[in-house]
Amino acid sequence: MRHLAGRALLGLAVALTVLLGGCGNPGGVDGNLTNGWAAIGAPTGFTPVAETCHLANFSTFGARATYEEVDCKLKHRTETVYVGKYPSPAAEAADPPAPDSAGARAAYRICDLKTTVYVGAPWRTSRLWIGVTQPTRAAWTGGARWYRCEALVSSSVEDDGGLVQRVGSLQNALKAPKSPLLLTCYNVLLDQDGKIGTMPSTACAAKHNAEFVGVWDAGDLAYPENSKDWDKFHDGCRSLIASYVEVPDDADLQYRAGVISLPGGDDVWELGDRGVRCYLWLDQATLTASLKGKGPTAMPVQYQ
Repeated sequence: MRHLAGRALLGLAVALTVLLGGCGNPGGVDGNLTNGWAAIGAPTGFTPVAETCHLANFSTFGARATYEEVDCKLKHRTETVYVGKYPSPAAEAADPPAPDSAGARAAYRICDLKTTVYVGAPWRTSRLWIGVTQPTRAAWTGGARWYRCEALVSSSVEDDGGLVQRVGSLQNALKAPKSPLLLTCYNVLLDQDGKIGTMPSTACAAKHNAEFVGVWDAGDLAYPENSKDWDKFHDGCRSLIASYVEVPDDADLQYRAGVISLPGGDDVWELGDRGVRCYLWLDQATLTASLKGKGPTAMPVQYQ
């Protein structure tokens, strides 16, 4: 046994000698293993691309793993109209801007303006909806400071209208005077409680009882929570109705026309979105043409 152990130790010593000898510099090799390699660049974070379309649904946080660009000629759900970068002091924060922060409101305001330019007309005059996508918290920790301005198309004008898949880019989509995305005329249908149930769109030449008249800016008003709040919104929209139809904006207008006031949700209200879509509503009449510029005779007294 001692003889076999001695032979094993001798063999191990020889093997180590061979291996260590291999660490020397063979002929023609200088021993520097990295002098012929290019330097590795500093790691860079992911940044999304503007004017691109996407299969994924809208999300307030955009993970790299779910980012997938697709040709806008194919069916898609969202479109990035602009990519910006959070400035200071938001960029120095430990986390992405919270919804009630100045940084979030500033990004939404820029997306509002950029979307109008991108689609060719004020986007609130159409079935478009916008949102801001920001980096995940992990990406933010890694240095990402971008935000994406996303545009989507809603199936209807109601708050619960679903988002639809579409084909084609939204770039300059509202420049055409008869764009199918523009808000026009509607059939307001009441539910069993006498409240507005749905309001499907229709051509103004077809039978209808409501018409989009414009967007009213609610300014510093709080988001409506009760009838008194809503009265202020309705008064603002009635002024737009008066201008649209060319009738006096006086106390008698409430007896001529009903009004529908549709602000965005309280989430975008918190971001500074004060645009309210306004609709003229004549529930006791059937119209077959637009009332724009038609004057007082087009709206006789209907409500007592």
